[in-house]
Amino acid sequence: MKYLATYDLMESARITNQWLGATAKALCSYPNIGMIPNPWFATAAAWGEVTERSFARMVAKPDWGIDTVVTNGREYVVNVATIMERPFGDLIHFRVNGRKQMKRRVLLVAPMSGHYATLLRKTVLSLLPNCEVFVTDWHNARDIPVSAGKFDIEDYTLYLVDFMRELGSDTHVIAICQPAPLTLAATAYLAEQYPDDQPRTLTLIGGPIDPDANATEVTDFGRRVTMGQLEHMVIQRVGFKYAGVGRMVYPGLLQLASFMSMNAETHSRAFTDQILRAAKGEAGDHDRHNTFYDEYLAVMDMPAEFYLSTVERIFKGREIAQNAFTVAGKPVDMGKVTRTAVKTVEGAEDDISAPGQCVAALDLLTGLPDSMKASHVEPKAGHYGIFAGKSWRNNIRPLVLDFIDANSGRKAAVAAG
Repeated sequence: MKYLATYDLMESARITNQWLGATAKALCSYPNIGMIPNPWFATAAAWGEVTERSFARMVAKPDWGIDTVVTNGREYVVNVATIMERPFGDLIHFRVNGRKQMKRRVLLVAPMSGHYATLLRKTVLSLLPNCEVFVTDWHNARDIPVSAGKFDIEDYTLYLVDFMRELGSDTHVIAICQPAPLTLAATAYLAEQYPDDQPRTLTLIGGPIDPDANATEVTDFGRRVTMGQLEHMVIQRVGFKYAGVGRMVYPGLLQLASFMSMNAETHSRAFTDQILRAAKGEAGDHDRHNTFYDEYLAVMDMPAEFYLSTVERIFKGREIAQNAFTVAGKPVDMGKVTRTAVKTVEGAEDDISAPGQCVAALDLLTGLPDSMKASHVEPKAGHYGIFAGKSWRNNIRPLVLDFIDANSGRKAAVAAG
């Protein structure tokens, strides 16, 4: 019961803070309060507004919010369709109604690292005008019944294998951050077990293929603690409120606390400024602060076995980096990849997956000719910028699309523009 109690205690604290915010907002917004010439009430109402919204977002899955796309000057309606439905994640397609099928078929492999796949919303938006876009939409572990079984990094890899086989060999895979090493392993698994289903290209963006190539605070943390300490500190059982009651998870609220502690001063200043803007009536429902934090604060529980096996096998054991990874008892040899062109992208100022960690993938691909390998380091770019920021839009995206076209065997339907 210990792990259930701590999970429900965190949820109780979250609900209490949400209630306090709602109460402060309601009480200090009464019309007669305006008769009192004291800015404290406006500030308290603003604090309540920001607090209620923030704590409510922590358990809400964000909507994709992609309703239309413009291609060649024409606007099309977009629907999100589920191609494959699985207990721990779905394969979804951003179907553009009335538009001819794009020849570039792109599978975006989203991270399972605390945030929903909607973290890639801007990435999807940037690719949608020129590509058919598919995304791995991972589920919140708290909503998955224990009867669905476990989900570790081998299961994750096999999910990717199934998704790639479903889309076929005329697919271009882009793996962003955490899934990069497992996507590389899935491609190698396909190369050996189902060679005709290998994707045409694989682009790895800011992923820890070899965490020791250039250590960061994230990789150092994995070295400082033992697996027993880690399990004791962060693993809990889902509480009674959710369908996954009893499932062992790394709770999203704990992950969020870890994320925010890394830049506590920046987040504190951002929320203080937002409260002042709200008190002055200058805050908007879709202003820059709310747009960012509505996504950032929306966290999901991660299956305990997935998190622990990631730390133990990817970071501590460096199984991918040493080409010693196994899936379902079968060795996965990166040297078996011979048909899939591979490109790595890194940010020069990435403090999560530092330069050197991702490009290490190219040395593992001993069966791939150099003409089918490429790498790029984006100057002055941090982790987020290499897949969703200005660096992605202006520099990296065109390079990735050029790489896709160069290895497609034919020109794409529209210009890379």
